[in-house]
Amino acid sequence: MTTDHEESAEKLDRLNANLKRIEELSQRLMAAMGRRRGVRPSLQGPDQELFMKAGAAYMTEMMKNPSRIIEQQVSYWGNALKHYVEAQEALRDGTLTPPTDNTPHDRRFSNPLWNTHPYFNYLKQQYLMTSEAMERAVAELDHLSPRDRKRLQYFSRQIIDMFSPANFLSTNPEALARAVETDGESLVKGLENLVRDIEANDGELLVTLADRGAFRVGENLATTPGQVVYRNRMFELIQYTPTTEKVHRTPLIIFPPWINKFYIMDLKPQNSLVKWIVDQGYTLFVVSWVNPDASYADVGLDTYIEEGYLEAIAQVKAITGEDKVNAVGYCIAGTTLALTLALLHKRKDRSVRSATFFTTLTDFADQGEFSVFLEDDFVDGIEAETQEKGFLHAFFMSRTFSFLRSNDLVYGPAIRSYMLGEAPPAFDLLYWNGDSTNLPGRMAVEYLRWLCQQNRFATGEIEMFGQKLSLKDVRLPLCAIACETDHIAHWRGSFAGIAQMGSRDRSFILSESGHIAGIVNPPEKKKYGHYVSDAPLEEPESWRAGAERHDGSWWPRWEAWLARRSGAMVPAREPGGPDHPPLCPAPGQYVLSRPEE
Repeated sequence: MTTDHEESAEKLDRLNANLKRIEELSQRLMAAMGRRRGVRPSLQGPDQELFMKAGAAYMTEMMKNPSRIIEQQVSYWGNALKHYVEAQEALRDGTLTPPTDNTPHDRRFSNPLWNTHPYFNYLKQQYLMTSEAMERAVAELDHLSPRDRKRLQYFSRQIIDMFSPANFLSTNPEALARAVETDGESLVKGLENLVRDIEANDGELLVTLADRGAFRVGENLATTPGQVVYRNRMFELIQYTPTTEKVHRTPLIIFPPWINKFYIMDLKPQNSLVKWIVDQGYTLFVVSWVNPDASYADVGLDTYIEEGYLEAIAQVKAITGEDKVNAVGYCIAGTTLALTLALLHKRKDRSVRSATFFTTLTDFADQGEFSVFLEDDFVDGIEAETQEKGFLHAFFMSRTFSFLRSNDLVYGPAIRSYMLGEAPPAFDLLYWNGDSTNLPGRMAVEYLRWLCQQNRFATGEIEMFGQKLSLKDVRLPLCAIACETDHIAHWRGSFAGIAQMGSRDRSFILSESGHIAGIVNPPEKKKYGHYVSDAPLEEPESWRAGAERHDGSWWPRWEAWLARRSGAMVPAREPGGPDHPPLCPAPGQYVLSRPEE
């Protein structure tokens, strides 16, 4: 049996050891911070003009309608003071219980101490009351354009979220309790995690979302059997090994987005869209895009079309001996697929029999939540960055997408990793999310200027290969899958683009959930449902109001649509052919590359 003296000595030894580790980690942290890249201010946040407009709007409101401003202030002051008095009364009674809490439920404050401990409950209530007052003040600002108001609301929300008491050690009860329970070990582990992330990102802070040692692409991710049967400087073409004796005559080719890597559709066997398609009896090809560096500075949208889409389609036709293919485009790859199809129509080339679009925007009149990053202050910064470096580093896109869901993808993971000292979870989807890619300089600017800002495709003003291309030039049978809570390619914008395409044969499916989970939704999980309707594709809200909900994944419904456009069954095809010997097993080499400076 140990004595109190021995236990105290052990605690002291642990404390001294932890202090020594903290000193070592602090030195590493300073060294890592010293390698921090110089990030342009224009890529860090909106320019000052937005806040000047907000200040001018507030002063105008003060002059024209002072009673409204005073009412807002008095209401907030009154609520804050009333809560302070109630908290003081509770303490004076000696009960050490917080006053009545009518604040809304918030996942950030799920620890019971936020509700039961007077100090932490006081902080939570004051924070939520202040947040509500600030959001209301911004929402009720007149004399701002809708775009400026939307941006101001977004960036104000970012500031509000950043100052949550849950984000600071001294005001986070769970982190403090963990530190006491572990004799400070949790804080040391948290510092280790912080230093690891800053070292990995050359002085920048990008929270690791998943255990990077838990997965290896080609070993426990992207394991569907297949072969790389063609390679050029833009992509590797993977043909998957058949699992059925017969397959549909018309081959299928999937073009994934090159902002991330293709294996989001081939994570593990139980949630792999790639494996599922092969098991349904299709000759499946998937494009694996190169991860570009500075040598790709002059690669533009036209390069992706000519050396990517058109070349991949030609190779699939040559390998299978078929004169037509079916094509799928996901996100930005769907946008570029639509451009390719419009070009093929102009050229009277009927190589593509049908097209499917996953979460694809082609009409950018309303860019949804992402619109806050599409004004000139950010785009000018991206253009300057790509002119200097030749490409846009994956870091910038990863950070931008994370801050669209900052509490889930930034602050929540940071709290668990840095303040609670927890290891990142072994989560395949989050691992993929952190495996980002660079973007070629010219392509990034063309996409942002021509499509996102100027909406040239929807207006028929985009010119490529000597042709003016329009959504009306997309005239083959098509099916579009959008996702109800998609924060990147919002479903109403996807609907608007599909509604303008020239095809007479159009199907639209609205999946529940978001940009990834709504697509990677295997039937066996019976998780998210979907909506369909026979109504004309005219207006999204009326279509949605009349749509019928169906339980489960949209995959079988889409496959039934695809099967009717894929021809008769023929003997299964093994990967490659006489002129296309396999180059290496799937998932290939391009998918393994990491972003480089």
